[in-house]
This record gives sequence, C-alpha cells and structure tokens, in this order.
Amino acid sequence: MKVTVWNENLHEKMEERVTELYPGGLHAYIAGFLVDEGIRVRTATLDDEECGLPEEVLADTDVLVWWGHMVHDRVPDEIVDRVQRHILSGMGLVVLHSGHHSKIFRRMLGTTCNLKWRDGARERIWTVKPNHPIAKGIPETFALECEEMYGEPFVIAEPQETVFMGWFNGGEVFRSGCTWVRGNGRIFYFQPGHETNLSFQNEYVQQIIRNAVQWACPIRRVELDCPHVEALENV
Repeated sequence: MKVTVWNENLHEKMEERVTELYPGGLHAYIAGFLVDEGIRVRTATLDDEECGLPEEVLADTDVLVWWGHMVHDRVPDEIVDRVQRHILSGMGLVVLHSGHHSKIFRRMLGTTCNLKWRDGARERIWTVKPNHPIAKGIPETFALECEEMYGEPFVIAEPQETVFMGWFNGGEVFRSGCTWVRGNGRIFYFQPGHETNLSFQNEYVQQIIRNAVQWACPIRRVELDCPHVEALENV
C-alpha cells in the first residue's frame, strides 16, 4: 500500500509548541505511526511544487491523508480537480480534524461542512459501530483530556456509516468518525487532531487512522468515463 500524508505545514512555522509535540511537523509524525512493513508512506506539503500532489504522485497513491487548517484557499482549484478525479477512480481519502473545511472534502461532499467549535474541551469518543473495520482494536469508549470541541449541527452529506461519536464536557455531541463512498473511492473523516493538543499521540487515535487507511485502500483503480461499447453476443 502507498500512502501520501498531506499537511499545509504552516502552524509548524508559527507555533513552537506544534513542533515540540510533533517533531518534523504533523505530516512527519502521522507518517511515522503509519509506517508498516506493508505500507510505504510519503509526505507532501503546501510549500512543495504543485502542493506536493502532481499527477505522478497521485497516480502512485492508494490513500491520501489530509490535514489542513489556516489556508484552505491556497490549494489551487486545478489541484482539487486532480485529487477529485483520483478519488473517483478509487484512491482513498482520510480527512483529519480541521480538514473538514478543505476544498477537497467540501467538493466531495457537496456541502459547506460547517460546524460549531470552541477551544479546550475534554472529549469522550464512543465507538458506535464496533464491527466496522475502522473500529478494529478500539474500545467501546476512550477519553481525550484536551481537544478542540466540534459540535453539531455538522453540515455534511449523510454519512454512509457513522463509526464514532464524540461527547464533550460542555454537553455537545459530534459525529466524529464518518464514511462515504464517491465513485470508486472511499472517504473517512475523523475529528480529533488539533495541532496544539496531544490527540495524535493517543494510541487509539493512531489505531483508528491506521485502520482507516487500510479500509480506504482500493482493490484497484478504475477511471470513470462513458465509452461506447458493442453489444455482447450469445448472452
């Protein structure tokens, strides 16, 4: 399996705490816990040529993991078009935390993906679909002592499956782990992962992302078009 972890890589330049928690940046840290004998991981950032997502990289990517926050608008539309085409042909997409407002996630869902938010909450995540592959090895519930609160209503297309629900100490709830299928591509959104919190260091958060990458990996890639075909004989 070939995974590309994308990160806009701006908080790392502006906030010392981010690189203290995640040396090398969020992209490097996430790539580090995804590396496995059967997984090859590369990273890409906004600063790279073509945002690190030229045609040859996407063609060689089974699953794209996306983290963005501050400058979603700086990703050119032609890059979004390219990523969308690869998702429709089968490339998986795993969107993390504030990537809910990324151009590609909003494009694939066709909605604003708006939500309520506030800083510094305690979150308890509940596994509401325990037999789902993304929930493998995850307990019924686990807590994150400090995470950014995301609350309903979450303006998304109706999920195919809601695997995890988040509850916050202000009483808010949130569909924190959801799946969709678009064309031949599988999409998973997972809410934890604020850049100055410890969520990506949590063993269960890491396991969920590893599971999601496995789940989103395509069996094969199929370009979608509308060819004219001859009728089959002797059917």
